[in-house]
Order: sequence, then C-alpha cells, then structure tokens
Amino acid sequence: MKHFNRKVEDASARVNKSVADATERIEKETAEFINYLNDEVVPAVRQHSTKALRVAAEKISKIADYQDEVQSRMG
Repeated sequence: MKHFNRKVEDASARVNKSVADATERIEKETAEFINYLNDEVVPAVRQHSTKALRVAAEKISKIADYQDEVQSRMG
C-alpha cells in the first residue's frame, strides 16, 4: 500500500508541476499579448478610425455643398 501511495503522490506532484508550468507560461504569454495589443493594435485602430472619421466628415461636407447648390437652383 505504501508503494501505491508513493506512486500516487509522485503522479500528483508531476501533475501539479505541469499545471504550475503551464499556468506560468500562459500568464507570461497573456501579458505579452496584452502588450502587443496596447502597443501595436490599439494605435493602428485609432489611426484608422480617425481616418475613417475624416473621410466621413469630408463626404458629409460634400453632401451639404450639393444640397446648398440644389437649393440655390430651386430658388
């Protein structure tokens, strides 16, 4: 019975070590991924969303100019 208990303890220790190692790696990779998002993705999204807003504003301005032109023709 002692031999069986020892094997169970050894197996449990290996599983615990594997889980601890995996958890450590996941935490490290998650931190790196969050840094990547903050450093690379977020600025790119902000830049492109700003461009999209500028394009939309330009198109709205052109629509307003067109409406003014149409209204001035109609009297």
